Amino acid sequence: MDMMLIGQILGFVSFALGLLCFMQKDDKRLKQLMLVMNINHSIHFLLIGAVTSAISAGLSAFRTGASMKTKSGWVAMIFVIALVILSAQWAVHWYDWLAVAGACCGTFGLFCLTGIKMRLALLTGSCCWLLNNIIVGSIGGMFLETFVICVNLNTIYGLYRAAQAQTQAEFQPG
Repeated sequence: MDMMLIGQILGFVSFALGLLCFMQKDDKRLKQLMLVMNINHSIHFLLIGAVTSAISAGLSAFRTGASMKTKSGWVAMIFVIALVILSAQWAVHWYDWLAVAGACCGTFGLFCLTGIKMRLALLTGSCCWLLNNIIVGSIGGMFLETFVICVNLNTIYGLYRAAQAQTQAEFQPG
């Protein structure tokens, strides 16, 4: 079996992991699944020849793991700097920076935000990743980001409605 085919199969594994990931309402469970997805996705990108995307996904795995231990803006900044420096070594085309932008949005969201705001940052990152995946030919990645965007929007809406219901319940005369 050739590497491109194996890579595309791993892209579909990432797709499945991404769906599970963004259906999570619990931030910790979301991050655990995102860690596994990012490792798989990094391998996927290596196999299809998208090195900058692989670097961004690989650093995203480390970033996600670190974000489970700390909420430090300084740590987020270290990861953003590492993303830019490492990616600059491999980026050839303008679109190579889409994966970096997506990873940077995710980094900011995971380290500096929670709840709906975190998911909005991840949503922005997903839009960057979707464009990247279209350009580099990641079939599973295209499905992944399209459905992650939809599922994430649905989860954001659900969290928003739950917050609205809680606010209304607190102001009900009792």
